[in-house]
Amino acid sequence: MSNLLTISPSPHAKGKDTVKSLMGGVLIALAPAFLVSLYFFGIGALITTLVSVISCVLFEWLITKFILKQTPHICDLSAVLTGVLLAFNLPSNISPFIVMFGALIAIGVGKMSFGGLGQNPFNPALVGRVFLLISFPVQMTGAWPKPIEARWQYLDAVTGATPMSYSELGKVNLMDMFLGGVGGSLGEVAALALILGGVYLIVKRIITWHIPVSILLTVLIITSIAYLTDPTKFASPLYHLLGGGLLLGAIFMATDYVTSPMSSTGKLIYGFGIGLLTVIIRLWGSYPEGMSFAILIMNALTPIINKYVKPTRFGVVKTK
Repeated sequence: MSNLLTISPSPHAKGKDTVKSLMGGVLIALAPAFLVSLYFFGIGALITTLVSVISCVLFEWLITKFILKQTPHICDLSAVLTGVLLAFNLPSNISPFIVMFGALIAIGVGKMSFGGLGQNPFNPALVGRVFLLISFPVQMTGAWPKPIEARWQYLDAVTGATPMSYSELGKVNLMDMFLGGVGGSLGEVAALALILGGVYLIVKRIITWHIPVSILLTVLIITSIAYLTDPTKFASPLYHLLGGGLLLGAIFMATDYVTSPMSSTGKLIYGFGIGLLTVIIRLWGSYPEGMSFAILIMNALTPIINKYVKPTRFGVVKTK
């Protein structure tokens, strides 16, 4: 009787990956973009990121210990990653009090109110970002710090417009958008750094290609059609691919394990939906950047996608 086997429900897959190792891998992939933001925005980028990370970790510890009455697990790096991603969605000259408020919403509302890691239906960093966008529209969409010129200044940094806010097309050099040197949030000023991070994530198998590629391909196709229809009214496809938070969202935020579909087919549908909604908001909406809203909307549809698009269970024979 001592040799009886214990049978547990599926899944039975076993691997070496842990939450900490996966979160750490994403943080490593974000390192190039962080270094670029430090180069272009200097002290503002450092302060905003540190305030965001420390606030997220602190709020998660406090909520877990004193409200949920559970053992805090801040060492799994999930709160650190949320803090970095939130900072990457903010301008470098934003007030630290606004950053702290965004961190409280991201962790307290976007994550812990649903039970913590693995149970949140929406990406916490985007919840914080969108809440700040609605609550502090002037600070979030006003004048953005100018790269290089503003790196030794913080709250009173020299400001200018971001590529996605220009009313006339062709004002921004695409190479500057690719290498950096344009206004914007911390994590959207250098497409090359984000692409390098994405390649690292795919090579290390932390994420798969399905979501980023489906998002970018959808945006490329639709914006190409629009541009060919009227190039005087619509920006070029490369302008849309390199500008705003498209790459940051497609590579690092839409691919969140908890809020994205499980199957490959589901991920493709999910990515297509994000790309489509982003283009609709950008081209025909009143807001020049729609990535955050598109991801949150598709986060809400993830349970439906998982329900109707899923692999055949082991042992089940398909019938025509």
